[in-house]
Amino acid sequence: MTETARPDALLLLTSTCPYCPTVLAALSDLVKSGDIGRLEVVNIGVRPEIAQQYGVRTVPWMRIGPFELEGLRSPAELKQWVERAGTPEGLAEYFHELLKEGALPKVSAQVARDPAALDAMLRLLGDPDTELTVRIGINAVFEGLEGNPVLRRAVEALIALGAHRDAHIRGDAAHLLSLTHEPSVQPHLQRRLADEVADVREIAREGLERLAASTKP
Repeated sequence: MTETARPDALLLLTSTCPYCPTVLAALSDLVKSGDIGRLEVVNIGVRPEIAQQYGVRTVPWMRIGPFELEGLRSPAELKQWVERAGTPEGLAEYFHELLKEGALPKVSAQVARDPAALDAMLRLLGDPDTELTVRIGINAVFEGLEGNPVLRRAVEALIALGAHRDAHIRGDAAHLLSLTHEPSVQPHLQRRLADEVADVREIAREGLERLAASTKP
């Protein structure tokens, strides 16, 4: 990890939290070792407005780079999240954990704030080992952005995934392409009408109908 890549961290705690001292000690050690550049600690019992600002309902709560974590975390786990900060793989792993836990609103909010987060979502989408629950979450995040210009960022990657050897990935890519409302994706959806898998053909047909409806004056 380079000097500039070292993340900052924010820890919210209370005086009565039994787990907060353990997390505080672990994060402090990461500052001492140089893995974290700066650690800010806030006692929300004294500054409750900070908890309201971040929507925090339980402590310990911490933000490490782009990652928001809560609850007791071991020193090894915290160090792992520090190492993941600033990497596409790390953000993908973070979204994987959140979507597996059903934290769809948190993922949607982060993607809305940072369009670059779409790259991490696409990384997960293109992994054949990604669980069904996570795939459903990815689709839901994109559906929440249907027609949003931010989805243009994903078009090239989705076109590539549309030719993936895995039929589930081809089907997901076809569906998500239609959500972009970009007329330029029409030929790629038409190509999937000849897919060897019936489900993919049906998804492509529905996608073309959605695309046609979105481009009507």
